[in-house]
Amino acid sequence: MQSPHGKTVLIVHAQPEPTSVTRQLVHASVAALRAQGHAVLQSDLYAMGWKAVFDADDFPDRARDARLSFVDESAHAYAHGKQTADVEEEQRKILAADAVILQFPLWWFGMPAIMKGWIDRVWAYGLAYGFRGEGNALRYGEGGFAGKRALLSVAVGGPAIDYSPRGINGPLEQLLFPITHGALFFPGMQVLPTFAVYGAGRMDAASMAQACGDWRARVERLFDDEPIAFRPQNGGDYPDRHVLADHVAPGQTGLLAHIGNARDTAASPVPAAALQEA
Repeated sequence: MQSPHGKTVLIVHAQPEPTSVTRQLVHASVAALRAQGHAVLQSDLYAMGWKAVFDADDFPDRARDARLSFVDESAHAYAHGKQTADVEEEQRKILAADAVILQFPLWWFGMPAIMKGWIDRVWAYGLAYGFRGEGNALRYGEGGFAGKRALLSVAVGGPAIDYSPRGINGPLEQLLFPITHGALFFPGMQVLPTFAVYGAGRMDAASMAQACGDWRARVERLFDDEPIAFRPQNGGDYPDRHVLADHVAPGQTGLLAHIGNARDTAASPVPAAALQEA
């Protein structure tokens, strides 16, 4: 899988419309990465007909029949090679990748259900959590995906001003915290600040070209840009692995207390051009 001239990047995307902003940005991703000599893997979830629902069908060989415990069955299936073929293939891709890019439209303040279902099913116990049988000892900066980078590319229908620091929808990076800090940093990935395109439903050709150019520049820095400074669980900030020490971010509570330079990463930058176009 490894490119002889670069790294391997997995692009997972969820947008069924070929002409959508998301799909055009996916094409830009592939072009930029390949131009740098990187190998590109893709998971087009809609084209794959990805099963989004995490249920008993994911465990054809049950450890226990009496009651469905997703943690126990995921651990059993992963440890004994009893996962479904589609899940095993996606895990093979992500383990081969040096970086993962998730590209999606913002639907009801989160990712589409099909992409959430991809994470639900692929993030197995023993891999993305419960790593090496250590329970919660290896998480938030450590785990099965440690050493990999992650980046979100989000197409937002609303105007940028709604997602500004005091905007009515809330800052985008805070809305996406369950994905960046939870789904990605929890199993060990280094997560870069989110790239967002606002007013995605009203973009003309010139705006789309600008967005693709801006995105290509971000993709080209995938292995150079500084990640969000999420606080690692085992770096000393959480003495009991659960709660921040009193001297860390004193007086701060909520999401931003868990980011080292929260003032810089509280919200995605809102360029003047985006505000004017919104």
